Amino acid sequence: MNRITYLLFLLFLFLAGCSSAPVRPEPKSDPTAESWYAPAVEQLAAMARDAADLLKRGRADDAAKIITEAQPLMSRVLAASHPPLAAVEAASDLDELYGRMLVSNGRYGWARQMFQKNVMRWKNWQPQTPDTARRLKQAQSEIADCDRHL
Repeated sequence: MNRITYLLFLLFLFLAGCSSAPVRPEPKSDPTAESWYAPAVEQLAAMARDAADLLKRGRADDAAKIITEAQPLMSRVLAASHPPLAAVEAASDLDELYGRMLVSNGRYGWARQMFQKNVMRWKNWQPQTPDTARRLKQAQSEIADCDRHL
């Protein structure tokens, strides 16, 4: 081995030894275990119930306001890697209400999109229960209704 090759080899070894160890990402905390999570899910479910009640009483504008206000909270609770059933049910209820409101306004394409979110939620939910199967069937039926109008 000639002298230049030897020096380059030593330089390479030196520089290789200077590299830092790979940085391991810190494990993400599970938001479902945080103190704010359960009350946020309860609040989201209450908003869904309030919006449904307002819609039944013919106050669609007030229901729409609640649904809109619930969106940031819904995003926050659904950001968990495995949100609990109660959080998914509350989000599903709000999306279903919004979809029904869109249908009543003749916005079938947008409504279909809301119902499709619920199809995906309940199709992939494990473990399947009679209630999750009912919710899946309902969302599929609502999509079929939208498709008839498109």
